[in-house]
Amino acid sequence: MRLPAPIERRMDRYKSVSVISLSGLIAAGPRGLNLENVGPLLARGFRKRGTVAVALRLNSPGGSPVQSSLIGAAIRRLADEMQLPVHAFVEDVAASGGYWLAAAADDIWLDESSITGSIGVISAGFGFADAIDKIGVERRVHTAGEDKSLLDPFRPERAEDVDRLKAIQERIHKTFIQHVSDRRGDRLDQSRDLFTGEIFVGQDAVDAGLADGIGHLVPKMKELYGEKTRFRILSRRRPLLARLMPNAGEGLVTSALAAMDERSLRARLGL
Repeated sequence: MRLPAPIERRMDRYKSVSVISLSGLIAAGPRGLNLENVGPLLARGFRKRGTVAVALRLNSPGGSPVQSSLIGAAIRRLADEMQLPVHAFVEDVAASGGYWLAAAADDIWLDESSITGSIGVISAGFGFADAIDKIGVERRVHTAGEDKSLLDPFRPERAEDVDRLKAIQERIHKTFIQHVSDRRGDRLDQSRDLFTGEIFVGQDAVDAGLADGIGHLVPKMKELYGEKTRFRILSRRRPLLARLMPNAGEGLVTSALAAMDERSLRARLGL
């Protein structure tokens, strides 16, 4: 059905931008930022009729490399399918896996104090081998396969275990580097190594080619698409039960551990 002329003219004047918030620790589970949780949100944002662009509002210290890759791939798949430009706007932080998501966009905009980068892979833990001896605890572990208890925190660290872990990390790191290189291309500063895990603040990231400039979402989108640009805000909506009972289905301990994981990642970045 053809719309009346005044309405058609009004629709021509206004351009709609979908704003999708991707915030928090990238991890599997009901609280994490993962493809299961944000996939439907991305689909709505990209496929909404009248959308001329998608803006990603990013605030994540990173997390799971697999979920980072899955979400990043979904962003690119939808962008190609719908032929829409994607703009990333970093708030406090988009580091490690958070930067993986940012790099899925066509351009990246920062605040002067935003933290990005940390293009590396980390594994951290504790060793309790001496502690259980001191308190008189005998640990009994039986495995089929000598590597089944790889990096067991209750026994002395073995050099061969560390070598295996580093090999795994190196493989993931190479995938991360390839993703950033493919997405950022010639914009990256080729005179320096940007993949050491170093973090960048504001203009430093722009100078390194990891971002395209300093800019905030609303004014930048209006600069690109006109003053009459309209914004459609989309964010994850938790189920009613989860809103009424925040720890339902995962328990207080799991909830606390998830919060500690995110706090730990942010603390490493000085946040």
